[in-house]
Amino acid sequence: MDRHVILVGLPGCGKSTVGPIVAGELHLPFVDLDSVIVRRMGMPVDRIFGERGEVGFRELEHDATAEALAAAPSVIAPGGGWAAQPGNMKGARARALFFYLQVSAPIALARARQGAVRPLLAGGEGLARMTTLLSARENDYQQADGTVGNDTDDPSVAAAKIVEWLHRGGFA
Repeated sequence: MDRHVILVGLPGCGKSTVGPIVAGELHLPFVDLDSVIVRRMGMPVDRIFGERGEVGFRELEHDATAEALAAAPSVIAPGGGWAAQPGNMKGARARALFFYLQVSAPIALARARQGAVRPLLAGGEGLARMTTLLSARENDYQQADGTVGNDTDDPSVAAAKIVEWLHRGGFA
């Protein structure tokens, strides 16, 4: 595999769960950009948002993306808003293939609530906010090379579809 694989989709769509499975199947490293940023900053994402705002977080995310893309091919899981940031997908396209992990807003919300605090989902109607995020970002996510449904509770199903697509297309 000579290109990165970048998974895009809503918070809670399964990027951080499906990603390591895909990476294992392809014998590539897995890079979770939020984890890279958290380690680098020494604080959780919600605190970074609180102290630096979304613009400051997106700058850190941009830097982490550039670093990951400069390294050997890997499977990369950016945050849910990464694909909607101007230039991110276009800038990475020469070095990466993209997969949109598509889920419904209610499933994404249920999964997102099980994990870490999600700053863009804090304070407000969760389902309404997730639906708004999906509506605002759907066109960006649709720019991916492939779309894989991930509404099931078994992340290996989505991972297998991605790996199969890569093998079928001669990329892996």
